[in-house]
Amino acid sequence: MTIRSLAEVRARLEEAVNALPEGPTPLAQYECYEMIAIEMLDSEFELYQEGLLEDYLKVYLHLKRLELGVDEADLS
Repeated sequence: MTIRSLAEVRARLEEAVNALPEGPTPLAQYECYEMIAIEMLDSEFELYQEGLLEDYLKVYLHLKRLELGVDEADLS
């Protein structure tokens, strides 16, 4: 596992979210990121060392939530 392949995960996640119609609110946009990240984890987890992809996506989603200004209390 290389840093490059995790960077590719980020790039593919961003590309997939950008292909969707943008949500009207930061919360809706964050939910799009979360939905795509879950799909990626479900389909690609076996390609990575155990827990690596999940941990990477958790951290990425946390940073994206902060960037978008979504309060953790707003998440269901």
